[in-house]
Amino acid sequence: MYALSAQGKTIREVQKDAYRKEAYRYVGQNVTRLDAKEKITAAIKYIDDIDMRGMLHIKLLLSPYANAIVKSIDSTEAESMPGVVKVYSWVNTPKIRYNSAIFYPGQTDLEDETLFSEHMRYVGDRVAAVVAESKEAAEEGMNRLKVEYDKLIPLLDPVKALDQQHEERREVNLSCGDIEKIKGDTTDLVVVEDEVRTQKIHHAALEPHACIAYMEPGDIVTVLSPCQLIFGVRYIVSKVLDHPLSKVRVIKWAMGGTFGGKQEVILEPLCAYIAKDLGRPVKLSLNRSETIVATRTRAATVGKVKTIVSKAGRFIGREVDIVTDAGAYMTGAHRVTTAMGKKLFRLYRIPHQSYKGTTVRTNTTPSGACRGYGSPQIHTITEINVDHIARELKLDPVKLRLRNLVVPFDDDPSGGPNLGNARIIECVNRGAEAFCWKERFSFVPQGGRFRRGVGMACSTHSNGYAGSIYPDFTAMNMRLTEDGAVLVNAGLHELGNGTLTVIAQIVAEVLDVNIKKVVVSEGDTTHSPYDVGCVASRVTYVCGNCAKKLAEEIREKFRALASIVLRVPLNEITFYDGNIIVKSNKDRAFSYGEVISEIGRTLQEEVGGYLSYKSVANPGSYAAHFTEVEVDTLTGSVAVIDYLAVHDVGKAINPKLVEGQIYGGVQMGIGMALFEELTYDSQGNPRNASFSRYTMVNAPEMPNVKVMLVEDEEPSGPFGAKSVGEIATVPVASAVVNAVNWALGTHLAQLPLTPASIISSIK
Repeated sequence: MYALSAQGKTIREVQKDAYRKEAYRYVGQNVTRLDAKEKITAAIKYIDDIDMRGMLHIKLLLSPYANAIVKSIDSTEAESMPGVVKVYSWVNTPKIRYNSAIFYPGQTDLEDETLFSEHMRYVGDRVAAVVAESKEAAEEGMNRLKVEYDKLIPLLDPVKALDQQHEERREVNLSCGDIEKIKGDTTDLVVVEDEVRTQKIHHAALEPHACIAYMEPGDIVTVLSPCQLIFGVRYIVSKVLDHPLSKVRVIKWAMGGTFGGKQEVILEPLCAYIAKDLGRPVKLSLNRSETIVATRTRAATVGKVKTIVSKAGRFIGREVDIVTDAGAYMTGAHRVTTAMGKKLFRLYRIPHQSYKGTTVRTNTTPSGACRGYGSPQIHTITEINVDHIARELKLDPVKLRLRNLVVPFDDDPSGGPNLGNARIIECVNRGAEAFCWKERFSFVPQGGRFRRGVGMACSTHSNGYAGSIYPDFTAMNMRLTEDGAVLVNAGLHELGNGTLTVIAQIVAEVLDVNIKKVVVSEGDTTHSPYDVGCVASRVTYVCGNCAKKLAEEIREKFRALASIVLRVPLNEITFYDGNIIVKSNKDRAFSYGEVISEIGRTLQEEVGGYLSYKSVANPGSYAAHFTEVEVDTLTGSVAVIDYLAVHDVGKAINPKLVEGQIYGGVQMGIGMALFEELTYDSQGNPRNASFSRYTMVNAPEMPNVKVMLVEDEEPSGPFGAKSVGEIATVPVASAVVNAVNWALGTHLAQLPLTPASIISSIK
């Protein structure tokens, strides 16, 4: 050990090099994203940037009809074209049924999808695929396909679908108390009913859908996918190809955004099947129009809500009935319906409540996961109703909510997990004060052409799957290298939200090492430990907990091994910025790399470990949003002019990343309230399958968004942290709609609030 001592830094040198805050060095700090330089300099390569030797290109022929039977496909001319290799359709592909939202064996969602089908169920359904040596040849081959259809009448309205679908529709019922008894006697109570409609929405990620597949030695099917669940992709590919799980490899590739649109398994099974069939690499890359019509949308809903409240403003009972439009295939739509119901019981104290959710299919683009997973829809429906109650009782909307909101560590009356350190009341109080709500709110609408009004809304969201029927576990490998770096191997997915940076911050904090020396890898199903995926707002809470606990175990193992090679008692070992300091020898510090190398030489051990972690709790994340709008009563246009988002995050691991998530969430929520909607004509043809026709919120429409974080640590979270990525967009639409209704004295309840609907309501 004399050699080690000679190489060590002095304590003064270590203290000079280290930057340490009083509390945490990395947690709670605005650490720059670890991939920022690569993204800014375009060093990161996305799927569409990749060109492999011998790669073939796939072009899909999409159905031009919303409901039709394919009577025949003539591919003779297409296959005779130069460069065309093969044409695939329902005639020559597996008929194995699957559900694109299933990610683990034993899940029982309706399996109604196949690679291809002779029954076209929506405009954008897959008719055939042309595989060619180039994109141009594939496109030309697709244009030469001759298809004969037998057109059928499309079903487009989910409410009408209730009467026509019985065996295939899905229902869920949740309740607490005895709502029927309360409904029977409403003397001295007020009953407020609403019907609210929310729309289909395109995710609008910057990167359209794409994937690559190829064969590796050993009959291994390999898929490169910018997805959210590599192990879910592996499972579906294995099922559809009837290929062993051990011989399906899925690598999480760089992603240009998702917002839930790449959570389900859409392109990967087809891409993998063709690669296996032809034995050559293949790429399937959609353009924007194809991504809009042929992938997934936010589910449209029709919600009826009836709330029974005392005249003093106490919620007594609530009855909610939701119809969810799954689109052409069931996919994960019914999971969304179920998730909506579970949120109802975790925001307000309502002793008697019932929820009925019905998921039906229509001949429109399939629905699925979209940021918030049903929370934006259900909170829009119920928060519009809460403001309606306030109007009926002539109560300030803030005061009404404060009388009914949950308090920290309330139990979920429907039997779900405990709410944890729920700070929603603090969010409302602090937000109302900062927004100057008392001074700005008025029951009486303004006069004149331009009318202003303020609105607010509350919301809750989950921190994983714990307490549900879905698994919620993860695993990680971690080791310290001979130069003092830390390698973290896990099934993680970087979606553009800073996942890898946050995990690195947690690990660097626990191991007291410079964050630049922490390397966190994304998932690879062959080489990474299992993880459920980047879904359900679970990553920081669940994967972050795993990273923290494993780093703590490795720290203590490192301490024990270091004490042996340094020949000092355990309690003499302390860690400081990648160095070990021996308390009794305050003149020397030994770098991690020196000590790890010595441990390897003398003890022949690695400093590292593996941990399989199961989430044991699922507290609620909470938010209260406040906004002011100005409505032009001549044109019906709405401008959001001021916005405050207050979030209960437990502890912000990286405040700037948290704020960035909230800014983006507000943008998406304003779009839901005022602009965005996928619409169809009477034959089921999409009217706006391009960004030139699909209206979104751009920079000029964005208000000045202010963010306030309530940081009261969640005991079960890593360093007290809770989720924020999905809840950031949940209360936005209802806050904006409520503000418009207060400004005009109207009761608009069908989203988006178009100028035409606003003018009609005023008249």
